[in-house]
Amino acid sequence: MPGDDLTPSESAILVALMAVAREIPNTELKERYHIDVRKGYRDKLNRLRYVESRKSGRTYLHQLADRGWARVEHDLPLDARGARALGGALTLLLANLRDRIAPRDDYRSFGELFALTDLRAATPPTGGPQVLRTRLRQAYAALATGPGEWVGLTRLRPFFGDVDVADLDEALRRLEREPDVNIVPESNQKMLTPQDVAAAVRIGGQDKHLLAIGV
Repeated sequence: MPGDDLTPSESAILVALMAVAREIPNTELKERYHIDVRKGYRDKLNRLRYVESRKSGRTYLHQLADRGWARVEHDLPLDARGARALGGALTLLLANLRDRIAPRDDYRSFGELFALTDLRAATPPTGGPQVLRTRLRQAYAALATGPGEWVGLTRLRPFFGDVDVADLDEALRRLEREPDVNIVPESNQKMLTPQDVAAAVRIGGQDKHLLAIGV
């Protein structure tokens, strides 16, 4: 993913969307945070699949996509001319979040750290199929901004570092049989990262990468 020629302004947009961790109108970004995801930024970040945007009335709604969450885990080019102190401060902040804060509290990714809810104590860390089913639904609710939204298994798996991979895969297969659940392959296989490939679950002879609940 590095080598995508992000500018400091585009990198700052990714950091802002990571921090809000939800779908947010561009008007709110401008009014509250003085960040304008104008067309040039929007088109590029959508093309890279770092940001998902949709039209709503006279504005756009933006949220960080799965690839965007993965991108902010890497070093971002934030050293803008004329604002080098700010860029340096943001770089230091992200490095400390990644290397000190997240490991200290047993978070395994920025996606888990900035999830909409903290679910680590919601259920016992281990247990049988019913416990895993509950944890999967809670993890999805923490990552999705609404029912039926697609969430990549790349973002979901860090919530289950204490669970054997085979047990989690089987729990996902059982979950897919429920009427409000869908697990599908990524439609554009060329966009898959090595992390996406590793996080996939094999169901019905296919590697599947995206989960939706409440469909």
